[in-house]
Amino acid sequence: MKFEKLVGDRFKERPSECLVDSHALMLRGGYMKFVSSGIFSQYMPLRRVCRKIEQIIREEMDRIDGQEVLLPVVMPASIWQQSGRYDSIGAEMFRFKDRNGADLVLGMTHEEAAVQLVREYANTYNKYPFMIYQIQTKERDEARPRGGLIRVREFTMKDGYSFHTSQEDLEQYYDKCHKAYERIYARAGVPEVISVKSDSGMMGGSVSHEFMLLTPIGEDSIVICGECDYRSNMEAAESITETADYGDAPLTKVNTGDAHTIEEVCAALKADAKQSCKAVMYQRNEDDSYVIIFLRGDLDVNETKLTNLLGCDVHPAVVDEKSGIAAGCTGPVNFTAKATLLFDSSLKGAKNLICGANEDGYHYTGLTMERDVPDAEYNDLAKATEGGICPVCGKHSLKISRGVEVGNIFMLGTKYTKAMNMQYTDANGELQYPIMGCYGIGVGRLAASVCEAHHDEFGPIWPKSIAPWQVHLCCLRADDEETHAYANGLYKQLEDAGIEVLYDDRNVSAGIMFSDADLLGIPLRVIVSPRNMKEGAVELAARDKSFRDKVSTDAAFAEIVKKVKE
Repeated sequence: MKFEKLVGDRFKERPSECLVDSHALMLRGGYMKFVSSGIFSQYMPLRRVCRKIEQIIREEMDRIDGQEVLLPVVMPASIWQQSGRYDSIGAEMFRFKDRNGADLVLGMTHEEAAVQLVREYANTYNKYPFMIYQIQTKERDEARPRGGLIRVREFTMKDGYSFHTSQEDLEQYYDKCHKAYERIYARAGVPEVISVKSDSGMMGGSVSHEFMLLTPIGEDSIVICGECDYRSNMEAAESITETADYGDAPLTKVNTGDAHTIEEVCAALKADAKQSCKAVMYQRNEDDSYVIIFLRGDLDVNETKLTNLLGCDVHPAVVDEKSGIAAGCTGPVNFTAKATLLFDSSLKGAKNLICGANEDGYHYTGLTMERDVPDAEYNDLAKATEGGICPVCGKHSLKISRGVEVGNIFMLGTKYTKAMNMQYTDANGELQYPIMGCYGIGVGRLAASVCEAHHDEFGPIWPKSIAPWQVHLCCLRADDEETHAYANGLYKQLEDAGIEVLYDDRNVSAGIMFSDADLLGIPLRVIVSPRNMKEGAVELAARDKSFRDKVSTDAAFAEIVKKVKE
């Protein structure tokens, strides 16, 4: 490929809208172009990176007996209505009608289409187990696109769906797929990706893992134990606290005046936030009914745990006079307003805490849960905290890191097969519902994440396995006949040998040529120049700066081939 024919511009200035480096470098390097919020067109360099990622994924999915299929982007609403997700998924799903008035959707995921594809085929037990996968365009009306390809509205994704006749068989295959994902990330150049326990969300199922690349620009919080192998997404991380026992004390109402926040109340009463019980208020989206969560004052509510417990979405409460709730002075004792009361596990066994007295300007001291709220039922509703107790090893060793999700796997169970009436006849002639697993990887997001993990101030440093080209051949001073002739010959030799080469023989300065080369991030740079030719040499340099050597012009071709194969 001749550089002068490469479509797309490269430029020095960082676009002001880019908050993460990978976004800026991919725009500056001519990898993609902004079309609309969360929607990008891809130039050739990015297409080559993504195709190589896709090929790695295909090889690893085929290795575990996956069968590639292709499911439609446009689907009838009817199959989503069968699963129940047409109504349960919110505004992030694109919905529209065709010219005949039929309801259609754009696929943001394809569980329903996968079941519909094999429902009639897989009608007997001897056709199991099997896995189908696709690499397909997805559409999601993301509320807050960000980070270039990190969070978008249109994206390419590998999604796979396995079907089994037993939970044991699913678990065995799930483990195979987990190992295949580890190989995919290692081959793509990010072996540092870790898997963490996660919440299944709208996908359903009981067991799920996310594969996270730890990076400060990550939008997910990851809970990691520094003493054992415990790792979890914040949404699924268990919150364990020591019992808040501050000794025996009577329940006493005190005047706290204008103090309403936990900080103000604790300051007025000269107490630590850990010695308080705070109320966090929400309303159900479906009917605006109030839900109040009581938890230790220094903790925060984990909204994913809350919505999972309630089985519905919620929003922060708007408290008015009609509610009967004393905002800022709400407590679990003598609460008479209409609301669902929930209690976090951090309050179990608590003694001598501060809480609201359900009267404006007043709070209680001496709250003892077993004595004053004997009917309370406790659930884990809080976020894990830095330095918190690990649920595996029991030590105060939890750390909170940031990460980008680059893949996920779920044990879906029979959620979709039951809803869509997919059945098979077992060995005893009885009808059963197959058990499903689901396995996803975002191709563009993985490309951006690799760029995020491997770059310097000048551009990406692509791993050889997914780099857009293997060799970047730079001919400085192409107006020099001897230099240009040698570079042309070397280019032909490399192409004939099947080496992927981007050949730059433009009549531009060395600064411009090397700046463009940095932005393209190709692993091996070969520099042919009049100065080197006088020495009878060619310069070989690694993009990651691990080496910079001169080899004779006679040995250059062989040395380049050797470097590419290393």
